[in-house]
Amino acid sequence: MKKQTLIALAALTAAGMASAQSSVTLFGVVDAAVSGYKSQSETPLGTTITKSQTVLSSGGYNSSRLGFRGTEDLGGGIAASFWLEAGMTNDNGGGAATGGGLNFNRRSTVSLSGILGELRLGRDYVPTFWNDGVFDPFNTNGAGTSLIATASGGTALGVPNSGFQSNRNYVRASNSIGYFLPPSLGGFYGQFMYALNEKVSYDPGGLTPPGVPAIVANPALATVADDARAGRYIGGRFGYATGPLDVALAYGKSTIGSNFFLGSTTTLNIWNLGASYDFGPVKVFGEYSNNKQKTDLATNTFAPFGVTKPGANGGLVGVTIPVDAGLIRAAYSLVRYNNVHLNVAGLNPDPKSDQFALGYVYNLSRRTALYSTVAYVSNKDGAGLAVTGAPAFYTGTIPGGPGAAVPSKSIGYDVGIRHAF
Repeated sequence: MKKQTLIALAALTAAGMASAQSSVTLFGVVDAAVSGYKSQSETPLGTTITKSQTVLSSGGYNSSRLGFRGTEDLGGGIAASFWLEAGMTNDNGGGAATGGGLNFNRRSTVSLSGILGELRLGRDYVPTFWNDGVFDPFNTNGAGTSLIATASGGTALGVPNSGFQSNRNYVRASNSIGYFLPPSLGGFYGQFMYALNEKVSYDPGGLTPPGVPAIVANPALATVADDARAGRYIGGRFGYATGPLDVALAYGKSTIGSNFFLGSTTTLNIWNLGASYDFGPVKVFGEYSNNKQKTDLATNTFAPFGVTKPGANGGLVGVTIPVDAGLIRAAYSLVRYNNVHLNVAGLNPDPKSDQFALGYVYNLSRRTALYSTVAYVSNKDGAGLAVTGAPAFYTGTIPGGPGAAVPSKSIGYDVGIRHAF
């Protein structure tokens, strides 16, 4: 009896030690808003075509999510951690990426950390996206999301027939290996990431399968691009934060397309520099972003009238102003494209977009907030960026019209509530 009692006490002691060294947390955000949008196009004769929509949206202030995270103290200053975070669209109860079942599409990582930093494996934010979120008063959420984020991650970057391709690794990268500097460097911080594309490669390369034949008169002559190189990402971020100041520089290179049979590989290079300074009565933000797409060919080509290395340069200035339990948010962002089409003697100027955003957040408590945001985007010279969430511009022709409509302006608003737990 005495022996059994001692064994039981030992087991309870061990369990107590284990629980003290480990922790698991359930967390999440539920955010819903009534949002309204208008996207207006203009015909050559000045006719306005408007596409409008009113929806119950999700994530106007913070993206809705459900997550689990945990840490185990391994001793000697070393800890093991995991983080599983799933996006939600709580307006319809679905998963963010699929519109259906819940999946850990926002983050799914396991890591080891210690005095030398943290090694993190899995799906995570890429270094270049951090600056777009941290130095945007609207944190790339809702109608106020800056044009830098809209242009950097959107399909075709807002310019029809520009040659731009969608950046699948703009926000996050799967299959990534990341390293984070330790937090004990006197305010300096940084990270490095390499994401595997996990595609099968062939040697000799001529054995590479052509993919699914296109449906044309002679399928053997038209094959879809083989994307064996696409999906790879490499990037890093380095910054300094002390007191009211935070400044960071980031660079990333994402392979967004490849075609073995044409001998081409397309990459999107992004570098950005952001900073913020908290003066107390007001906090100011600023960012510059440079996007350049490059296609490398296995053979030399000469295309004097072609589009080469299309790019988009973006800028942002913003402020947040605390007012009792509330916060005023305002930002101006712009994007200027270059090398997206032939420009001879200034007769075909580069497309450009500007956005103004204004918002107010009222904190009912530490976890619950009411918010409202309004944003306005103006497009010129063929740009087609819209307020985040707004319907695509009408770019077709109308009966009796002399030509196709072109994007003009976009307006959007959010009025919602966010609860975090």
